[in-house]
Amino acid sequence: MTLYTFILLIHIVAAVVGLGATFGMPVLMGKVKNVSQAKFALLVSQGTEKLAKIGSITLLITGIIMAIIHQELFKEIWYIASIVIYIAVQPIAAGILPKKAKLQIEVLEKHQGEELPEEYKKLAKQAIPLNNILHIAAILLIILMTIKPF
Repeated sequence: MTLYTFILLIHIVAAVVGLGATFGMPVLMGKVKNVSQAKFALLVSQGTEKLAKIGSITLLITGIIMAIIHQELFKEIWYIASIVIYIAVQPIAAGILPKKAKLQIEVLEKHQGEELPEEYKKLAKQAIPLNNILHIAAILLIILMTIKPF
């Protein structure tokens, strides 16, 4: 196994780990029906968010290492587009969505009773289009890296 192949293997594993969490969490959060479930789902979300961050950072690092090993990648449009898409969604993935989840936890901690408060529901609805952007970006990245269309 060459160094490049080993880095590629790590890259693929990181994609599975990071993207699995990215696609899985909205499904879990969409099943929440009361405060107890929401608290549990957000706790699980925080744990899987760590996996997503580790996977995401590993993807970036291994992707750059592979391009350093095979410098012609820096001239490939699909590679450059992948880096641009990755960087473009980082404010959502690493900033906006975690802040919204933190706000949801704060809302739930202050709330009495089991019925989900309206403020929590509002924050949850705000996260939907952001998660959709992440999903579309992830699919585009997968297409670019597997098909290498240009």
